[in-house]
Amino acid sequence: MKGFWSCLLLCCCLVSSAIANAASVVFLNPGRSDEPFWVSYAQFMQAAAADLDMDLQILFAERDKERMLQQAREVLLGPTRPDYLMFVNEQYAGPEILRLSRSSGVKLFSVNSTLTPDQQALVGGTREQYPDWIGSMVPNDEEAGYLMARSLLAQQQHLNAGRPFELVAFSGDKQTPAAKRREKGLHRALAAYPQARLRQLVYAEWNRQRAHAQAQQLFVRYPKVEVVWSANDEMAFGAMAAATALGRKPGQDLHFSALNNSPEVLRAYLDGQVSALVSGHFTLGGWALVLLHDYDAGLDFAKHGGKDREVRLFMALDKKKAIRLLTHVEQRGYKINFKSYSLLHAPKQRDYKFSLQPLLD
Repeated sequence: MKGFWSCLLLCCCLVSSAIANAASVVFLNPGRSDEPFWVSYAQFMQAAAADLDMDLQILFAERDKERMLQQAREVLLGPTRPDYLMFVNEQYAGPEILRLSRSSGVKLFSVNSTLTPDQQALVGGTREQYPDWIGSMVPNDEEAGYLMARSLLAQQQHLNAGRPFELVAFSGDKQTPAAKRREKGLHRALAAYPQARLRQLVYAEWNRQRAHAQAQQLFVRYPKVEVVWSANDEMAFGAMAAATALGRKPGQDLHFSALNNSPEVLRAYLDGQVSALVSGHFTLGGWALVLLHDYDAGLDFAKHGGKDREVRLFMALDKKKAIRLLTHVEQRGYKINFKSYSLLHAPKQRDYKFSLQPLLD
């Protein structure tokens, strides 16, 4: 009992300290400022920061690696530096961002795509050669690719009564770890459906226009394709537009997967144009702020689940879940008490419990 009260007293002290000294955070957002996914990602982070009393600044790199590195230089080498910098290993820029951080006094945390095993073999992992790189959190990207593919392939197998069928695939940026992991999930699902024949996988760089141009060629080259796996929603819409122009009917004679949470893709799923939809990772930045909030108050997340973690945020949606998520996204009101997910404010919890479920209940 004495130990319990001591722990409770410590947490109360930590909470008081956290309120008195709001942590400042800069997030290097690799996406475009008009890109639905990265905008929704930023909005969820802003909701979390407001609830956790954190000072958050978000810088959009507009899908430009050099611009992102310049932003990192200004943040890490400038006269006014934040307490924390959150970054994505987009186009494998992570090692250069870490190099810029040396002696800056800024703590770093990687989200969504952390350094690859090959990169870490050269520069070390978190809290090693760069001790101020305190942690990382990524979603279950491989499972996302697998969930989309498994749903699509199972549906098509049922429709074809076991007959062979063809598919094409649209992946993201070849220089982004998340894209490679989603591809790995696709291939894992394909191994379980030998009647599915992957004709070609192309890299559309997460871009609707690029996917549209590629799809115009692919659907002519492979006129018997019945299934289209897409690693995000923008590429799916580009491919769908190309298919429609060629007289195909998405959701009827051509079945698409998509991933993300834009109102457009949620409605397309509810309308039947998208046959398999996975979502969840737009919440990751907000959950990462919970970890930084606790760390800043002296409660190290490394002791409660580890400094590097993969969180099962991706979920395959059904119609009911899609309707609930659409309501939250359209209203931009998440109505989440982020402090209730903090171990600082919920000392009885032993580990963090992050998921998409709060937006689906």
